[in-house]
Amino acid sequence: MPDATRVLVVDDEAALREPLADYLVRQGFAAAQAASAAEARARLAAETYDIVLLDVMMPGEDGLSLCRHLIEARQLPVIFLTARGEATDRIVGLEIGADDYVVKPFDPRELVARIRSVLRRASRAPGMRTEATDELHYTFDGWRLDPLRRRLIDREGAVVAISSAEFRLLVAFLDHPRQVLDRDRLLDMVQGREAHLFDRAVDNQISRLRRKIERDSRNPELIQTVWGGGYMLAAEVRKVAADG
Repeated sequence: MPDATRVLVVDDEAALREPLADYLVRQGFAAAQAASAAEARARLAAETYDIVLLDVMMPGEDGLSLCRHLIEARQLPVIFLTARGEATDRIVGLEIGADDYVVKPFDPRELVARIRSVLRRASRAPGMRTEATDELHYTFDGWRLDPLRRRLIDREGAVVAISSAEFRLLVAFLDHPRQVLDRDRLLDMVQGREAHLFDRAVDNQISRLRRKIERDSRNPELIQTVWGGGYMLAAEVRKVAADG
């Protein structure tokens, strides 16, 4: 199945992990399994995956820690699978940068729909390859963003680690410079379905992004707060060739 979407299911509960992987295979996915974060890291070092389904509560390294690694080091889409359905738990997962959050027990058909939705959003992101935009980078205030490789480069030429959610948020601003974007619009761009439940997640992601790109995050000049309206990127944005 060389063209099948590759899914890694990470859950210490074999009674859920194994039938879920079997179901995904029947739905046309190429599914692999890992019973722990350590096993998942080993699989990720040896194989390439398109998306990770990740349990939050596991012995040893938990899913939140592994999620940070997946997003910041590998830029992989992540859907959390968890029995903890409280709003605060969901907010933590979204703030870290997870793409979706599914509470156990769940209908596997709904999970498949969410997987496809997350992958569609990822395929529409500027980081995906197209003939017209292969080598175009965003530049703003001395910064450069390579959307194909999801690399953020500072004024001195150093690469700055950026999570998947931070990347999507930054691209939303770069695609709409000097425009006021309210939370609802940003949430729709960054998180998609059900994100309206977690509007504080946008504020926290913006705070993290400011700490990375602002000279003084306490007095932001690039991502400005528009009181009563939302946020605005106050910078000129250009799209240039990769070697430009």
